[in-house]
Amino acid sequence: MMRRYLFPALCVIALVLALHTMTLASVDTTPASLERVTIQTSAGARHAFDVQLADTPETRRRGLMYVTELAPDRGMLFDFEAPRRVGMWMKNTPLSLDMLFIRADGTIARIEACTRPYSVALIESRSVVRAVLEINCGRAAALGIAAGDRVVHRLFPPPG
Repeated sequence: MMRRYLFPALCVIALVLALHTMTLASVDTTPASLERVTIQTSAGARHAFDVQLADTPETRRRGLMYVTELAPDRGMLFDFEAPRRVGMWMKNTPLSLDMLFIRADGTIARIEACTRPYSVALIESRSVVRAVLEINCGRAAALGIAAGDRVVHRLFPPPG
């Protein structure tokens, strides 16, 4: 008798999990939801990225989880609102990413290159930062972006 209900119950559970995953995977990347971030390298080059801003506890928690593709000029900017030490992880994130840890003045404190997908190991800022920019694995090196370079975005005051 129990077996008769087992298959339909498993189908319902599978459907609920699939719908939940699809909901989590949907990241709004419409042009209206994207903001421009420009990185000025010490060599004088400028590289622009269109990013989704993660500025709430929920958007920071979700990050790029379940996202399977990211265009070369796209990313996510995590705003922690106030300078502090932060820890990031790659839980449920299938993409390998470069994480750029950014100080309150907009300078890059450090870069964690090509993070390991799905890892729950903490990736620490190692110093006080205001934000983290996530871009595709290898983009920072390919574009010559390094610690000390400047990130231009409304979160960071212009040098004065």
